[in-house]
Amino acid sequence: MSAMGRTFFEILGTFLSLGCRSFGGPVAHLGYFRNEFVARRKWLSENAFADIVALCQFLPGPASSQVGFCIGIRRGGTAGGFAAWLGFTAPSAAIMIAFAYGVTFYGDILSGNLLRGFKILALAVVAQAVVGMARTLCPDRTRIILALAAAGFVLVFPASWTQVAVILLGAIAGWILFHGEKAAAGKKQIRTKGSGARGGVFLAGFFALLLVLPSLSGVSENRTLHVVDSFYRVGSLVFGGGHVVLPLVQAEVVPRGWITENAFIAGYGAAQAVPGPLFTFSAYLGAAMDSAPKGWQGGLIALGSIFLPALLLVLGVYPIWESLRGKTSVQSALKGANAVVVGILLAALYHPVWTQAVDGVWDFLIAAAAFCLLQFAKAPVVLVLLGCAAVSLLR
Repeated sequence: MSAMGRTFFEILGTFLSLGCRSFGGPVAHLGYFRNEFVARRKWLSENAFADIVALCQFLPGPASSQVGFCIGIRRGGTAGGFAAWLGFTAPSAAIMIAFAYGVTFYGDILSGNLLRGFKILALAVVAQAVVGMARTLCPDRTRIILALAAAGFVLVFPASWTQVAVILLGAIAGWILFHGEKAAAGKKQIRTKGSGARGGVFLAGFFALLLVLPSLSGVSENRTLHVVDSFYRVGSLVFGGGHVVLPLVQAEVVPRGWITENAFIAGYGAAQAVPGPLFTFSAYLGAAMDSAPKGWQGGLIALGSIFLPALLLVLGVYPIWESLRGKTSVQSALKGANAVVVGILLAALYHPVWTQAVDGVWDFLIAAAAFCLLQFAKAPVVLVLLGCAAVSLLR
């Protein structure tokens, strides 16, 4: 086997192991990556790892998956990046597709108290995400106001375009309000494989698909094209971490009748109990749809569509990151965008999560207990899931 082949399978095997045991969400994933690649394997330095994390915080998409993709690129070029993404994503995607088959064939079981347990877990996890993100992304009164205004706007105008408009308005507000603040500059340059010209090709591909897919979908009755368009747009517009995928993708799949509200919330609750990136929730949605594409084919189509923009952006921006990261205007705009992301998630916490999960005092008490276990006791999500399911079944 060639040296390139050995490197590819080394990266694939390492990330496959991480994909099987990386519980706890994107922040925990970064801890796993640091321990594995900085402390243990020494594939990159502490500074280089910090540079990569900084880059991925600026881009829409699943930050932890993008960090892994960058590490793979550093180790083995574009093929190494693909190996890292595949290894980290495959375990949870396979579990979520299998769960979709269970929902499809045994949906009557999930329509009762067991489904309620999944919904309650989803409520606790989203509440934890809102609290954690608000502390980081809304540290002052100005950004708190932006978040609350965004939440109110999304609740008053619940449409698929609303989240996009709010994020754009937040970025404009951030550029205006925080333009005078000093930008945080990095000290160590990131070494990349690939030229700026090649990066421009990937960026052009990202924007071309973002513009062309809606037009093609609008004039075509091909359901697969509609699914690709919807999930690609969601993957292109998710700022602030995987949890923000909830309101965006819900607005795409539930109103169209592709999947029921109950099945959507059940899948989101189950996604909290598996390792790896939360974006693999898309594999469940694609597999659980009521008509073609569905099953494992639909799961893979949705999965590839939602991850593709994030990977194209990394390939495009990574070579020119040093010239962008110190720009005061870019950082200012992202402060506003990230603040309104908290508002979007806050709105989702109320609807559909709260309205679907809480049906009385007992449900509220279970959700409060689950939240406390996650937030303060740092209990593993899988154990909290089992507890919510057991208590709900005993009702």
